[in-house]
Formats: sequence, C-alpha cells, structure tokens
Amino acid sequence: MTEPSPITVPAGIPAIDAATEHPRLHQPQVLVITGMSGAGRTRAAAVLEDLDWYVVDNLPAQMLTHLVGMLTSGPPETRAHRVAAVIDVRGRGFFDDLAEVLGGLRAAGVEYRILFLDASDEVLVRRYEQVRRPHPLQGTGTLLDGIREERAVLSDIRERADNVIDTSELNVHDLARQVRSLVAGDADDHLRVNVTSFGFKYGIPLDADHVVDVRFLANPYWVTELRHLTGRDGPVRDYVLGLPGATQFVDRYVDALEPVLAGYLNEEKRYVTIAVGCTGGKHRSVAISEAIAARLRDAGHRVTVAARDLGKE
Repeated sequence: MTEPSPITVPAGIPAIDAATEHPRLHQPQVLVITGMSGAGRTRAAAVLEDLDWYVVDNLPAQMLTHLVGMLTSGPPETRAHRVAAVIDVRGRGFFDDLAEVLGGLRAAGVEYRILFLDASDEVLVRRYEQVRRPHPLQGTGTLLDGIREERAVLSDIRERADNVIDTSELNVHDLARQVRSLVAGDADDHLRVNVTSFGFKYGIPLDADHVVDVRFLANPYWVTELRHLTGRDGPVRDYVLGLPGATQFVDRYVDALEPVLAGYLNEEKRYVTIAVGCTGGKHRSVAISEAIAARLRDAGHRVTVAARDLGKE
C-alpha cells in the first residue's frame, strides 16, 4: 500500500493567491489631436505639454502605433502615461491611413480619444491672412479652396471625434481652459510658484515676475555668532523672523499676492517666480523666502524654493 504524498504547500496558499490583486498592465492615455488648419491645434498641443503630456506634432498616421508601443512598453523610466499626437492634413497622403491605424489600435486594446478643433471659414480666412501663410491644401487655388478641400478630407474623422471644440469665438486663453478641462478637469488647475532668494550684489534674477527687497531688515551678517550660518539654519531663521515687522511683512505680502495669483490662473499663466533679495543672498532673503513659501503652501499652492546665491560669498 503506497503512502500519500506529503503535503508540501500550506493549504491556505491558493486562497491567498486568489485574493491577491495581480499587477495591472500599463494603460496610457492616448489623445489624437486633429482638425482644421488654423483652428488652434498648436495651442492645444502646448497646453498638453504644460500638463506633462508627451506630445508629438505633425506625426504621420502610420507612426502612431509605433509611438504608442515605444512609449508604453519600454523600460519604466522611458514610459509615458499620457501621449498626444497631432495628426492632420500636413501629412498629405499619410493622413488617409488614420482611420485604419485607429482601428488597429482599438483591436489591440489601446483606448484613445480624438479631439477635433474647428472654426468657421470666415475665422480661418482671417487667421491665415494675419499670419500670411498658405493653406497646406491650397495649391494653385484660393485660400477658401484649400479650406473647403480640408473639410471634405476631415469629414469622416470629425464624425468619429470624441470631442469637438469650435474655436471661432475663443481666444488663446479660452481654448487653453477648454483643453485643460477636457483632459484634466480641476486636478491640474493650479499655479506653480517658484520662490528664490538672491543677493542684489549679484544681480536680480532675469526670470523674476516679482522682486521682493528685504534689506529693510537688520542684517544677521553683523552678528558674529550668525555670520557663518545661512537663512536655512534655525538661529538665523529665528533671528530674522523675530525682527520687528518681519512676520507681518510675510503675512501681508502673501495676502496681497492672492488676487494676483488668482489672476494669473485666469489668464492661463501657470508659472510664476518670486525673487526675494537681500545684500548677499545668504541670510535674510533665504529665511524670508522659506517663510513666504510656507505660507503659500498653507494657502494650497504648489511651491518650490531655491537659493540662487547661497555659497557664493
């Protein structure tokens, strides 16, 4: 009589395995941007780049499959989670293959969306006259001939579009808001604030949107125990913020900034640099820039802090 095989695997393993969530395949967001020439494709692409999408302009339709595969199946450090491709009639005969390429992506399980940008013939004519460039399909005909031919070529893809934006009555800021809302909702509706300290003796930062002069505060340089330290060290920070008017200045300055920052968002300005300066960029400006950054973070802003001239002395 043969003995039963010994149990070598704990009985609970199958149940544990069944309850374990298996890794999900990387499924990127893929957006195809197309539409009428002059309707705002370039602006839409720029907005997506600002939202950290990987954007390729004037891509031949046949290359879309390779682009998606290359950016989603390679090493983790090379993968793109959000891919946008501008594909339009500038690709000439290559554009005719777009419908087939999209069908292949769908069959392969790749989900995508199509954003179609449009505008009235009158508006397109006016925009082309302003830039004084020929329409890509104009040839030897008139500008209107090129626009009408483009409408005929794009009619099928327009019917398949997930979203159509008519830019006839939109300015560049309105279009940016619509594109941003379409792909990101309110998740990315924020301003990136960079607060950097500097020393006036080294010059004002060229990219500063706002310059703050804190030389009205007493200089820790003249305190022997603090001279070798920086505004990032506790004793200097406590000294600077303990000076008369220091914390009141920080609070009131940030309060005064709030309507300005809200206005930047409304005008689609997404980056702002606040430069805080003292004589050498080592003590007062560093401490005050850190304090301003902390207050801005408390107000819900995304803030980075830099000390441009620290270590130059």
